[in-house]
Amino acid sequence: MQQRPRGKPFQKGQSGNPNGRPAGSRNRLTLALEELMDGEIEAITRKAIDAAKGGDMAAIRLVMDRVLPPARSRPIFVDLPPITDAASISSAHAEVIRAVSTGDLLLEEAEALSGLLEARRRSLEAVDLENRIKQLEARF
Repeated sequence: MQQRPRGKPFQKGQSGNPNGRPAGSRNRLTLALEELMDGEIEAITRKAIDAAKGGDMAAIRLVMDRVLPPARSRPIFVDLPPITDAASISSAHAEVIRAVSTGDLLLEEAEALSGLLEARRRSLEAVDLENRIKQLEARF
């Protein structure tokens, strides 16, 4: 029986399987469980729903997670002013704060919007600085 050489069997930074898992391949355990439950899904689902209706909190959680998975994000609508300068960014931030305080926006959504407003501020600032530099260069 031939032994593998000792040490690192692969070069650093190189995968042992550069092609990766074949596209569309499925986990053996998942396939086995699907085969085991084949034809039973409807009965199991009905039992879980009945248990949820009976007040079983674990069943309720299970059913709700499958029926209505947690939302990752949703479209939000906030009436922001046109953002053309620092003053309008300040007004937009005030509108975001108002929307949070009235419950129209969640804090996480407000943070995302504030991040966008900050990116817009930096963009406007970069354009302004570029114009100022061009004006100074034109003078000299």
